[in-house]
Amino acid sequence: MPEVKKVLIVGGGIAGLSLAVFLRDRGIAADLVEIKKEWTVYGVGIIQQSNVVRAMAQLGLLDSYLKSSFSFDNVGIYDMAGNLKAKVPGRRLAGPQYPANLGISRPALHEILTSAARSRGTQVRLGVTVATLEQDGEFVHATLTDGSKSFYDLVVGADGIYSKVRGMVSPDAPKPRFTGQAVWRYNFPRPPEIDHLAAFNGPDRSAGLVPLSKELMYMYVTSFEPGNPWMPEDRLHLLMQERIQQFGGWIGELRPRITDPAKVVYKPMETVMVPAPWFRGRVVLIGDAAHSATPHLGQGAGIAIEDALVLGEELNSSGPIETRLERFMKRRFERCKYVVERSAQLGEWQMQGVSVDNGKIVDEMLEITSQPI
Repeated sequence: MPEVKKVLIVGGGIAGLSLAVFLRDRGIAADLVEIKKEWTVYGVGIIQQSNVVRAMAQLGLLDSYLKSSFSFDNVGIYDMAGNLKAKVPGRRLAGPQYPANLGISRPALHEILTSAARSRGTQVRLGVTVATLEQDGEFVHATLTDGSKSFYDLVVGADGIYSKVRGMVSPDAPKPRFTGQAVWRYNFPRPPEIDHLAAFNGPDRSAGLVPLSKELMYMYVTSFEPGNPWMPEDRLHLLMQERIQQFGGWIGELRPRITDPAKVVYKPMETVMVPAPWFRGRVVLIGDAAHSATPHLGQGAGIAIEDALVLGEELNSSGPIETRLERFMKRRFERCKYVVERSAQLGEWQMQGVSVDNGKIVDEMLEITSQPI
């Protein structure tokens, strides 16, 4: 069997870009195609927890992260009135000199990853994706939507929850499922006291504040939206305000400052978990294409980055390609399944009004995700 020398990555999101960086650092050629003509991301942020900080260190990108993010160690658990109920300490998995957690804006993260991938020689093409894939055992022959053709040792579907590659790998794979909830996000200037992830939990909804930089933070709000209703764009600020009427503390204080509907990012929650294996021959899925989690544990982007790191390590190892992909699956499946299923369970409990110990759940998640990948 030939070595893996040339890889096609379909999708220019977090997983695809992280993989491109890893491969190029090890001399493996990487072509990346992204269906968007304008390579943009929505302007809120994400939490990068301790396991992700460790993964970014292993990718060689952590120092770039630190310059564009906000570092914090602890997670504060509050009730709806704003009373602190528990503080969960973070774990410095990347080393004592690095923080346990980071908050970073999505535009900043996108800039870091795209710059890193391109500077390492990744061949990036926008407005293009895969049309067909044909395998002959030795290579994958790819035809792109612009009519161009090439062959690769491996094709990686990193094209998100509505993955086109997933349908090629596994036509019978489950489709994304609306969970019944949605998430609302809004950016604010960051006051000094928001120096940690502050999570506010009620019987049927939650909210939180995540620091992103010295100047910026964002609020997230989860809500029960039966039937997945259409939300009028010109009223998004008012609708978000309605969802947090019962909150006091910092959330209540910020409520009247949600004033611009264009700055509200509203997203229905969908989830999918593709059964093993995530590959067929020389085509493999990673990130949301294989497993898309709701945001209740804040691990969706994190496990996508871990996928890229682990797949890159296995591609850089020895053995037949099927053996390497089987090792990838062994290292990833149960961990990702836990995140997807536990996140969905938290959403179900929230919609049912089930009282849970959120501090205990966060600590459990940190213990599991802190294990080596």
